[in-house]
Formats: sequence, C-alpha cells, structure tokens
Amino acid sequence: MNHRPRKRFGQNFLHDPGIIQRIVAAIDPKPGDHIAEIGPGQGAITTHLVNACQTMDVIELDRDLVPLLEEQFAGTKLRIHNADALKFDFCSLVTGTGKLRLVGNLPYNISTPLLFHLLEQAHCIHDLHVMLQKEVVDRIVATPGSKTYGRLSVAVQARCHVQSLFTIGPGAFNPPPKVDSAILRMTPDEDAIGRIKNPALLNNILSQAFSQRRKTLRNALKGLADAPILESLGIDGTARAETVAVEAYVMLANRLAEQERES
Repeated sequence: MNHRPRKRFGQNFLHDPGIIQRIVAAIDPKPGDHIAEIGPGQGAITTHLVNACQTMDVIELDRDLVPLLEEQFAGTKLRIHNADALKFDFCSLVTGTGKLRLVGNLPYNISTPLLFHLLEQAHCIHDLHVMLQKEVVDRIVATPGSKTYGRLSVAVQARCHVQSLFTIGPGAFNPPPKVDSAILRMTPDEDAIGRIKNPALLNNILSQAFSQRRKTLRNALKGLADAPILESLGIDGTARAETVAVEAYVMLANRLAEQERES
C-alpha cells in the first residue's frame, strides 16, 4: 500500500512485525468478537484481526486511504467507515447483546478528547487496546500522590480497569515520532459506570480541581463544593487535588448531584 503519512492526521504507520505480533497477542481476538479499529492506516494490525473475529469495523478519517483499504480487504468481512472518530457513534455498531472490542493507534494530537469521547460510550465497549504517547498512558495509570495523577487519571479509572502493557520505541513507526508510545488496556466496569450519577458534573469537578493544582481542594472547588460537604464525605479540604482518591471524587460528584435534584 503506497500512501505517504500525513502530518495533519497525526499519521505514524506501524511497520515493526515483532511489535505488531505483540499487540495482536495482547488483544487476543476470538471467533465471536466484534472488533472496531480506530485509524487502521495501512492495515498493519487489521490484517491479523479481520479473519480472527466474527465482525470487524474500521473508522478511517483519511479518504485517500479508504480505496486502498477496500482493495486490500476485498472479499473479507471488513466494514470501512470514512469518518472522524471524535464524532463517531461507536454504540451504533453494536447489534444484539454483544459489546465492542476497541483497538486503535490513536493520533497523539487528539488522544485526550478522543478518550473522553470513548468514555461516554464505555457502556457498549467490552475492552480497549489503544496505542498512545507513553506520557499519556503514564498519566492514565497514575496513582494518587504522584506527579502524573490528574483529571485524565481519575476520569478513566472511575470507569475502567487500566493496565499499561508495554512501551514501543519510535523506530517501530514510519515516520518515527519524537516520543515513545505505549499500549494501554482499558476494561470498562459496568458497576463503576453505573455509580456515576452525573458524568458531566464529575468532569466539571475534575476540571476545576486539577486546573488549580497548587490550591487546596477546598479553595479549588469554591463555588462547587463547600468545606462541610467535603468534611461529611471524609475528604480533607486542605489536601491538594492530586492526593485525593478516585472514589472520593465520584462520591463528591454523586452527593452534589443529589443536592441538585433536591433543590
């Protein structure tokens, strides 16, 4: 497939056979799976998945890649969607009671908004194996008290079990990015998702708490949550945002959601 990677789409095509095999082994596709791949590019991973699962969809923004993919995968079960993953309704792909297994080499320039878009649809996703900038993966799996723990850590961990699987150097790609990448496994937890009564409110709390990391939580959340509410939940108002556990943020969001409904 002859296609020059485009900077505006954040394209870095994977070409290392050893890394491709490690990713496919981590995904471990099964005959009954419905797999959706974001940004198949030149089909490096797609080739290994399409015949190993029951149904496969790919979402590709670059319209010039679509005819090349159609030619490469003619006669297979692959369904190609020329669409923007940031606006795509992944739940619309689900038929029956099954859930999607999501795979993708996520463009680094849109990785955070794309992750938030996917989290909104986590209820119809069985698991995700995504390649991201290693720095972003480190932030997602970070624990309270670490420098990398932040809004993204809490937003993802409040809904999913997360695991950083392995790091990939720049040489595995064409063109080589300037940073290391990593494979992240995210497994949505239905119970955890169900416990979040108002997702938008939780996101609002996280945005406000972590945008002023030097402030105490009580001061950072001024106008949203007062000291008595924090105290009643056992949350230390003098603590900084990065020391507060994921569960505490969910409890706080739920308490504020209850108050909104009562008022």
